[in-house]
Amino acid sequence: MLKLTLKLRIYLSMVAMILIAFIVTFAISIVNYNTQNELYNEQRLFKKEEAVINSMTYYMSQHEQAIAPDSISEFFSDKICELSDVHSMFIALFNLKGRYIISSGFDQMDSLRIPEQINYSILKQLSTGDQRAVIDKDFHHEKYSLAYWYFTDSKGKPIGITNVVYEKSLEKKEELEGFLKELSKSYIILFLLAAGLAYLLSSYITRSLQTISKKMHEVRLGETNEPITWNSRDEIGQLVLEYNNMLKKLDESATKLAKTERESAWREMAKQVAHEIKNPLTPMKLTTQQLLRAWETQPGEFDQKLRRFGTGMIEQIEALANIANEFSNFAKMPKSIPVPINILTLTQSVVELYQEDVRNRVTFRSYNIPNQVFQLDKDQIIRALNNLITNALQSIPKEKMGQVDVVVRGYRDAVIIRVADNGTGISPDTKQKLFIPNFTTKSNGSGLGLAMVKNIMIQNHGSVECWSRLGYGTSFYLFFRRS
Repeated sequence: MLKLTLKLRIYLSMVAMILIAFIVTFAISIVNYNTQNELYNEQRLFKKEEAVINSMTYYMSQHEQAIAPDSISEFFSDKICELSDVHSMFIALFNLKGRYIISSGFDQMDSLRIPEQINYSILKQLSTGDQRAVIDKDFHHEKYSLAYWYFTDSKGKPIGITNVVYEKSLEKKEELEGFLKELSKSYIILFLLAAGLAYLLSSYITRSLQTISKKMHEVRLGETNEPITWNSRDEIGQLVLEYNNMLKKLDESATKLAKTERESAWREMAKQVAHEIKNPLTPMKLTTQQLLRAWETQPGEFDQKLRRFGTGMIEQIEALANIANEFSNFAKMPKSIPVPINILTLTQSVVELYQEDVRNRVTFRSYNIPNQVFQLDKDQIIRALNNLITNALQSIPKEKMGQVDVVVRGYRDAVIIRVADNGTGISPDTKQKLFIPNFTTKSNGSGLGLAMVKNIMIQNHGSVECWSRLGYGTSFYLFFRRS
């Protein structure tokens, strides 16, 4: 489904309103024309009828003798054509039963398809008291009105029926067509101007919303976020005010959260450091106590115990030094310094250092690598690879022949490094905690190795994922993408 932006919806709504207004105006103009034209023709027909009636009344008043119904044809034989010419209308006379008597032109009557017998409905309409009956007909694409009424003698007695044919005027229709053509030209210009104005208005209305949207997109926790300045107290001003209040509260919450997280992190780190240091201190204390007892009770064996004590102390001190180094490296994690790195060459050089291991087999393979060069921090990537390969070797039981397979696979804009082992695998519950600092499954680990790998990949705009199956082994994937 097509999703329209607010700006486009406002613009299309304005254009639709303009079009509707134009269509309604056209419709009103046409309806008004039809109404006015009907009224004009009706009034004109009525005036012509009145003129014909007056002329016939005047003509009959010039004769002293009354006109009988059967003498109408003789009486109007010379006058009816004159009446038709004077009033520019076709005139026909019928008897009271509706039969044709005489007209101003039989040929014209035939061409207009006027029947020689008046329709019964018209006769009934006249006989029931209506002064006139009018019907509309179309002849040869022209509109006509046929009017019928009784004409009477000097005493007001009906002696016949007059029929006149009125051709409706088309002058107003031609005027309307000309007016609509000119109106259409004007409307096209007005529509283009209105459409342009609607675009400017929609842009103006949504500009402030776009500003707010851009500001919201730029909001960053822990950073200084600038409030929006809006001088008007309209609806958008209320929205801006709410946004600024929300921004203030967000900054306060972010500050409190950062402080709480720092304090919590330091407490957890202190607990972990204390725990890791206590592990070597306990055997060191016991060994020292045994050495003191040997000095007091077994002086002859003191030299031998002293040598064993020295060896054990050195091992425990080295363990303490390793723990200190791991915490130091994780804590200070320097900002990455990217340089052009050929991932294939770098990975291969790291793997070669582990291929001297006689107990485990470490292999290297590559696919689709046309000298892939990425901007990465070389030392950090080496540290991440060393950590993953070391973890892979340590996950393999001593009674099993180890197999660690390092594969580099290239794509158009990305490279994936897979470090796979045939160790014991990782359970689903353990897998969810792998990259959490201080989490470890080893008895002598600090739990910072994989967390450090994840931080390294984030700093180098990459990512790390894990796949594992209990009893079959584990695979770690390093994803590098071109920035």
